[in-house]
Amino acid sequence: MNLKAMNFKATNLKAEWQRLRELEWRELDVSEASSWPVSLKILCSALVLGSIFAAMNWYMATPRAELLQGAQAEERELIQRYESKAFQAANLPLMREQMGELETRMGMLLEMLPTGVEVPALIDNISDTAHDNQLTIDFIRLRSPVLKEFYTEQPFDIQVQGDYHRIAAFLSGVAGLPRIVTLHDFSLSPVEKADTLRLSMLAKTYNHRPETQP
Repeated sequence: MNLKAMNFKATNLKAEWQRLRELEWRELDVSEASSWPVSLKILCSALVLGSIFAAMNWYMATPRAELLQGAQAEERELIQRYESKAFQAANLPLMREQMGELETRMGMLLEMLPTGVEVPALIDNISDTAHDNQLTIDFIRLRSPVLKEFYTEQPFDIQVQGDYHRIAAFLSGVAGLPRIVTLHDFSLSPVEKADTLRLSMLAKTYNHRPETQP
């Protein structure tokens, strides 16, 4: 391109720009668009095309973008589920071994829970433990059983008298019984006109209750 042609184009651009600046924009009439300056026609065409493109993008691309985002979220969820399943499958032998150990321990614990008919024998064992430690039994009194979701709680009150060391040995003996007994609400007070202490407490044992049992 020679210098003369370049100067001609520059002159045309300046002329078009001057015509745009001198236009009365409020007086423009669409019906007279054929007489508008070329630069204005190009500008309006670009605006129309841009508007059409934006509208088409909003109408067609936006729903697809939302579908894509949903598919990507579902993909991430599926990958996480796959990784979790793969981890479980890889550790299945270990999990089975641990489950077997838990079932064995659960069976041992269930064997330590007395059945309903064994509660009187447990009371006798507690009484024998008190006599073995030379304690005086004021009472061992059963309360009403309390039903839980998987077991029945059987509370009973215990009150005995004796010196400190024999009471401590009695508590240790009750805790060491083959059946599970938990001790709560201890109260230790001196007995009037006697060189002994009175122990009052709440003890609880538990019966396993299968889900089918009302």
